[in-house]
Amino acid sequence: MGRAWAAASPAARACLDEADDILGPFHGARLSTLCFEGPAETLNRTDVSQPAIFACSVASWRGMLDTRSLAPSDAQLGGCSGLSLGEYTALHLAGSISFGDALGLVSLRGRAMQQAAEATPSGMVALIGATPEQASEVCEAARGEDVLVCANFNAPGQVVISGSKAACARAEAVAGTRGLRAQALAVAGAFHSPIMAPAAAQLRAALSRVEVREPKCPVMSNVTGKAHEGGPEAIRARLVEQLTSPVRWEANCRAMISGWTGEFLELAPGRTLAGMLKRIDRAFKVSSLDVPQE
Repeated sequence: MGRAWAAASPAARACLDEADDILGPFHGARLSTLCFEGPAETLNRTDVSQPAIFACSVASWRGMLDTRSLAPSDAQLGGCSGLSLGEYTALHLAGSISFGDALGLVSLRGRAMQQAAEATPSGMVALIGATPEQASEVCEAARGEDVLVCANFNAPGQVVISGSKAACARAEAVAGTRGLRAQALAVAGAFHSPIMAPAAAQLRAALSRVEVREPKCPVMSNVTGKAHEGGPEAIRARLVEQLTSPVRWEANCRAMISGWTGEFLELAPGRTLAGMLKRIDRAFKVSSLDVPQE
């Protein structure tokens, strides 16, 4: 992850070096070493993957500008959006949070979410083919005395629910009786649910110590499904709420498609968001920066 960009662009390499310097020894290695070489079981921990993904995303952006011989000030950003963790990348690119502060926040966020997940056995289940209404009905039917809520409205027919292990297991059975395909996700715990409340408290304290500026371009909020508004304090509040609230990614994407123009780019790593966008609007075009392009 990120190796091709580091090899292709001095700016991308410098970004990853900066992340290494900020974080220091990290789970027995430099962050960039974990990104390039793994092991996968370490990199897949949410307390490692969050700073790793953030650093690689920003490195791909800086590398793209470098290979196009553009200075960051020359990049005409019409807007930025990110799913869950990606919202921090979006805010950084829009000039709202510095690289160092954003990396520190996502690193703390990952640790706090890992701790909350380990404190309460929990998980997430994707409901394939479900409408938001059907997903809510599955939660109502399977919740019992446990936690079970809608966590991600990603795209038509793709809703993720989140809650305690027992409730998630019941939800898989309930979904089958309603003609829906349920797939348990390989995640540490019930993200974007009340189970993450202890992590939200830690994040609130950390955000109070970080400078947050007004973004230079629209940045979408996962919590509202609309662009952030209300200034830095409102941005802080929405980032805290995001940990225990559903991610309204489909709403974010529909707002972007209808209101934004220009070239749409998905930052590294992967092409997951481009796939979701195709489910929302098959005619919509987005280019991937997963690896450098000629």
